[in-house]
Amino acid sequence: MRKARAVLVSAVMVLGVSLTIGAAPAHAEKLVGVFRDYSECQRIGTHGITHDWWNGYTCEWEGRYRYYFLYA
Repeated sequence: MRKARAVLVSAVMVLGVSLTIGAAPAHAEKLVGVFRDYSECQRIGTHGITHDWWNGYTCEWEGRYRYYFLYA
């Protein structure tokens, strides 16, 4: 059951990322991560600023995928 769930979660994430990549220019930002928890999205976004990987970020909830998308 755990393997099936892991495969399903991976498939959902790939689908979500592939569908969101087409929408990335509308955000004028680059998709840099997909997270289950808002706190994890915020943590990675702050980590990227600390290491000068990007100047700003947003964590957006996508209800249809049930994940947070990190744009920077």
